[in-house]
Amino acid sequence: SPARVNFAGLHWYEPDASWSVEAKLTPAPHKVTFDTEVGVKEEAESPGYLEFDRAGQHYKLDAVTEEGELFLVFRDATSGKTTYEASRFLYAALPDKDGRTRLDFNKAYNPPCVFTPYATCPLPPQMNRMTVAIEAGEKKYAGQR
Repeated sequence: SPARVNFAGLHWYEPDASWSVEAKLTPAPHKVTFDTEVGVKEEAESPGYLEFDRAGQHYKLDAVTEEGELFLVFRDATSGKTTYEASRFLYAALPDKDGRTRLDFNKAYNPPCVFTPYATCPLPPQMNRMTVAIEAGEKKYAGQR
């Protein structure tokens, strides 16, 4: 495959411990509807909202459950500049008995649609379109189509 032969490698920000944050789940079960790049809508179950503070700012993100973990689709101020413009993905452990989990944005990664035109990727819900620059995790793929 030309895509494999010409694979340009992955690039990441230097790890930043300040982007590994403790978050608390605010229970509010609901369905999240994701738009996709091809116009199809996808639905997933959400146990509620993940809230955390960092650098004096408060954040609230919509999370869904997927295969026994929390899954987030987000966009931030780096999107379209140093990271993929549509979104990045992040998994986190289900909350402990006190509703706490760790969001390590250093583990944020590009969706499969970065690498192939045959993938349909969800776009972040409105709440997950952040204005802060999250300079952590995977950067824009050099061979991005």
